[in-house]
Amino acid sequence: MAFSNGKLSNVITINPGSTVGIITVASSKKVYIRSIAACDVIGAGATAQVFVVQNGGTVGNGTKMFDITLAAKDTALIEPIYPIVLDTDGDKLSVTAIGSTVNILITGDKEA
Repeated sequence: MAFSNGKLSNVITINPGSTVGIITVASSKKVYIRSIAACDVIGAGATAQVFVVQNGGTVGNGTKMFDITLAAKDTALIEPIYPIVLDTDGDKLSVTAIGSTVNILITGDKEA
């Protein structure tokens, strides 16, 4: 089984109050999320909420995995001990920004 390694997304800018789907499984290609970097771009202090949503599911408390609090112009890195695995078409990782604009970068592996 071959993998493509490295970034799984470009830097994604999320405006306050918005939720963005960053990665969605397609063509039965498993995705292994190894790190999530979040940065408060504006400097007002922000929260980034990270959701792992199964196909057909919705963003909400039942799918929230991380609540990242960022001080003004702060950057945080989440590196799970074991990768987060998205393995069914339609599974996705989504992020909501609260309070300020947040930039997100996801790294990991994807089946080629």
